[in-house]
Amino acid sequence: MKAVSFYQSAFSSYLQEEIKVQEPKNLYEPISYILNIGGKRLRPVMVLMAAEVFGTSHKKALDAALAIEVFHNFSLMHDDIMDAAPIRRGKESVHEKWNINTAILSGDAMLINAYQLFENYQGATFRELATLFTKTAIKVCEGQQYDVDFETIEKVSLEEYIKMIRCKTAVLVGAALEMGAIIAGAQEDAKKIIYDYGVNLGIAFQLQDDYLDAFGDPESFGKQVGGDIIENKKTFLYLKAIEKSSAQEAAQLEHLYTITPADATEKIETVKSIFESSGAATLAKAEIERYTAKAFEVLKQLEIEENKKEMLLQFGNSLMTRTV
Repeated sequence: MKAVSFYQSAFSSYLQEEIKVQEPKNLYEPISYILNIGGKRLRPVMVLMAAEVFGTSHKKALDAALAIEVFHNFSLMHDDIMDAAPIRRGKESVHEKWNINTAILSGDAMLINAYQLFENYQGATFRELATLFTKTAIKVCEGQQYDVDFETIEKVSLEEYIKMIRCKTAVLVGAALEMGAIIAGAQEDAKKIIYDYGVNLGIAFQLQDDYLDAFGDPESFGKQVGGDIIENKKTFLYLKAIEKSSAQEAAQLEHLYTITPADATEKIETVKSIFESSGAATLAKAEIERYTAKAFEVLKQLEIEENKKEMLLQFGNSLMTRTV
């Protein structure tokens, strides 16, 4: 197995070859922009790694990896519109740099382009990839709708929240790994194991993202710190803080999640203070570790060489110790 940096480099080179600005520029420039303003490239790297884990060259998986990255960025482009998010990866979000209509249309083109990329695979492989992608894409949309609904629903359970992030984030991580396995012609049980590993890792990844949204370094995080608080998103931190706080603090937190002040600085700091004093911040870290451990337990079932398994373990650990 090669280092993660190798797969990142191979994918970045392929992206540069394939993603070109063409006419009409106002359609394609935003696509090139969002795909080139950074990002961890985690999902495409997973596609490439999984292909080689099961004995096939990463080169055969490049189109599927690009499809996953294009789709992921399409979802971010539209999420930023829905959240009125001004920043993406430390840069202006597409709807801020251009306008909302452009961001909607360029996002639509990205979704179509993602499907087109699977056409580079033949026969049964194409059908299996397209079926998995379709199932995954609709789950991501369901997850986004749950996320939007939760902003106005008074009571959200922890189980409902985990279901939301499973749909919105984790299934795409699982699908990325399974796509690599499909391209390599892996056995059915191996595909399921690598998918389940990815889903558990994806839940841990999103919980980590939620934690960093509140407590991350603004310089390295690449998004507006406190964005979830501004948007009154009922994350794990919020739900646990409500559960563990005193009645007075819980009532204060619930009130803060009904207001949208012009300057949210004080609101963000007060909410973060309650997250810490209630123990929610510590519990969030423990939940991240729990889902990471679940992912690693699933991975033990995979019958592959130990060096390949170790690389997947190291990759998972690196996601959970990130600051971006």
